[in-house]
Amino acid sequence: LDGIMPQLAITPAFLAALLLMVGSVLWTVYLSFTNATLMPSYEFAGLISYEKLWANPRWILAYTNLFIFSVLYIGLTLACGLGLAVLMDQNIRGEALYRSILLYPMAISLVVTGTVWRWLFNPGTGIESFVRNLGWENFDFDWIVQKDKAIYVIVFTAIWQGSGFIMVLLLAGLRSVDANIVKAAQIDGAPMSMIYRRIIFPAIGPIFLSCFIILLQHAVKTYELVTALTSGGPGTATTVPALFVFDVFYARGQIGQGAAGAVMMMVALLIFL
Repeated sequence: LDGIMPQLAITPAFLAALLLMVGSVLWTVYLSFTNATLMPSYEFAGLISYEKLWANPRWILAYTNLFIFSVLYIGLTLACGLGLAVLMDQNIRGEALYRSILLYPMAISLVVTGTVWRWLFNPGTGIESFVRNLGWENFDFDWIVQKDKAIYVIVFTAIWQGSGFIMVLLLAGLRSVDANIVKAAQIDGAPMSMIYRRIIFPAIGPIFLSCFIILLQHAVKTYELVTALTSGGPGTATTVPALFVFDVFYARGQIGQGAAGAVMMMVALLIFL
């Protein structure tokens, strides 16, 4: 009995995870091959839900927005986080305070973040109004109400919230590199830029990969930030897949099409992984 006690201890948690996670995924995949609506229909209907999904212009826009958002958000957040980590790695005075300030946005709810930045980006109450009151009356900063620029408002806000977290992860990685290797390179006359590029960054490659995966899953499932910041607007300009799936699945009751959208979100994540 003692030999199987560990297995018995984790069995309830394992079964719960298997049922709630794997079971839910499989059930969603099955629903995506039906034509279910608010009136349940569990008969196999082939790819009809996927055909309707990809014929929907709003879904095409949502997937395009996901691509734009993911590329910019992941790339720029990694770059900002790495830059901040390198600066912090110089043992600057007051590092603990600066690190806390930079990490603080990650502790704020996405809904709160979106709401506050919505006020700041609002032309009538935010940055544009403030600058104009200072005397610069021709200053324009109304991206949040422009269809072709609103997605970049979401990107900026997401970077603001995520850079500090990535900084902390990368900073821990930078300080885990063997100091003797760095000193040996310095003795050989290598500049710090080359030491970072040839020694330190390759050494923390697994941490870069972890940061990429964390940011990727945040990007794919982005919902609260978009809802609080733009509600998918102006119009449908900033619709993302999670917002589309929620609207189709719950508000419109098109369960089959909503499930198909959820499956496509999962496919997008699996392709990257």
